Amino acid sequence: MQNLFSVAGKVALVTGGSRGIGAMIAEGFLRSGAKVYITSRKVKELEETQQRLSELGECIAIPSDLSQLEGINQLAAELANRESKLDILINNAGATWGAPIDEFPESGWDKVMDLNVKSVFFLSQKLLPLLRQSGTKNDPARIVNLSSVYALRYSQQPTFSYSASKAAVIQLTQQLAASLIKDHINVNAIAPGMFPSSMTAFLMEDEEALNNSIPMGRVGSLEDAAGTVIYLCSRASSYMTGGLLVIDGGSVISAG
Repeated sequence: MQNLFSVAGKVALVTGGSRGIGAMIAEGFLRSGAKVYITSRKVKELEETQQRLSELGECIAIPSDLSQLEGINQLAAELANRESKLDILINNAGATWGAPIDEFPESGWDKVMDLNVKSVFFLSQKLLPLLRQSGTKNDPARIVNLSSVYALRYSQQPTFSYSASKAAVIQLTQQLAASLIKDHINVNAIAPGMFPSSMTAFLMEDEEALNNSIPMGRVGSLEDAAGTVIYLCSRASSYMTGGLLVIDGGSVISAG
């Protein structure tokens, strides 16, 4: 029982790991003794995060553009050159787009769907050889996909493709879980509510109003994000696959 929630010695990849909830998850893994790869498209931001997190453990940055299959292939190949197995894949990289319904562009739809849904499937696919090398019957390899509370409730923002993409992630998670259970790879999802990030920066400008809009009276923290994901990637959740954990301070159940 003492090691039930341990991820020490595991190798993890966190996409979108340079900022926001991705950086929180990466930090949580490092503080818990894992070796962590982080990736994102913005090189300078990625390198700055890598330097900061390297004070906590072994953190390696690999720049990539996961909105394109070429970038996915390059990342998978680079990881295969460095590691013989991968214990944990966190599909966190994402994008959003907001516009009034009468003006919402095809480019905004395609950009969000490509990164939020398409990349989740194809990166998982390309990394299956490494994940299969890790997974065992009693301690499977793990894939954790980032959905959102807006897959489960109405958003007051005109982010049509974002909400649709995050709902798709939940169904994709279930499909992947059923397909990969025989390979000893568990696939689960989390649906975060409000966490500090570049996507939510405009909402954070009025912190008091934001906190008042959340039943628990605060936004999510590093411990909230990392603790949930560490559970999903530790021995404690070995019997769980195809599931969804909502971490939102009670927003969904209080939405009415």
